[in-house]
Amino acid sequence: MQIKQIVAVVAVFAVMGYLYMQPVKGLVKPKEERTAPGKEAAAAKPVVNVNVDIASTSAKTLISSALSTKIISLEGSLKKATSPAERQKYQLALAQLWDSANQPAPSAFYYQALATAKNDFTNWLTAGNRFNDAYKFTQDTTVQPTFVNYAIQAFKKARVLKPDDLSAQTGLGVAYVNQTSLGIADAEGGNPMQGITLLLGVVAKDPDNRAANLNLGQFAMKSGQYPKAVERFKKMIAIKPEVEPYFYLAESYKQLGQKQEAIAAYQKCKELMPDPTFGQRIDDYIKELKN
Repeated sequence: MQIKQIVAVVAVFAVMGYLYMQPVKGLVKPKEERTAPGKEAAAAKPVVNVNVDIASTSAKTLISSALSTKIISLEGSLKKATSPAERQKYQLALAQLWDSANQPAPSAFYYQALATAKNDFTNWLTAGNRFNDAYKFTQDTTVQPTFVNYAIQAFKKARVLKPDDLSAQTGLGVAYVNQTSLGIADAEGGNPMQGITLLLGVVAKDPDNRAANLNLGQFAMKSGQYPKAVERFKKMIAIKPEVEPYFYLAESYKQLGQKQEAIAAYQKCKELMPDPTFGQRIDDYIKELKN
């Protein structure tokens, strides 16, 4: 099985935990998802001073010793670098290594450093995406506020450079909604309504946009609007059948009590990801629905 397929499965189950563990009080639905405005989380989580060293130390416990050794060597070279070009070379190499290990937190800090030095769109966008991923997949809720804040900063800077770019607009929309789950107020006016509006603006311009549709579907699930989620994921599947939208479609059908539809969607997941461990987990879900 390909590495990308394995990563997709890990991402699916990680995001399911993310969807159901995060509070939904802050979600506000404009236009297509019109409900009464929710309240923000009762109390903001404390912001921990996370930096690249802290993120890297934590991530090294999750990778192979060989890769860790290679990263430590590059970190040493980075510390000895004497010119901006040399530092950027090692920062990029470290970011790419952490990407290869699917560890977005340390990668995000290196792309942030590159973006700060170059002030270029690509690095700001990549930094924002990695910080969004770090927020989503971390089990440490004390560092989530830092990841969200840095994601918002990165996407805002990216949009200054390319105001009409839909990828940056999508990332900022996701970050704004995540921010509200933590009870954080944005000094420049970011809020869940603005986040959802940004995502809806993306699909208005690009109806088939995968990232925007996926996140709108996930946020619909998170706020208990499963019919809206079903429509999002069905649209995605019609464009391209993939594990993630099928899995979320199955979960949405399950929450709606549509057992046969949920079973069919789970079975498609299993077909698209022929891995024994994943298959067994899907079989358990199907068995639960049949009982």
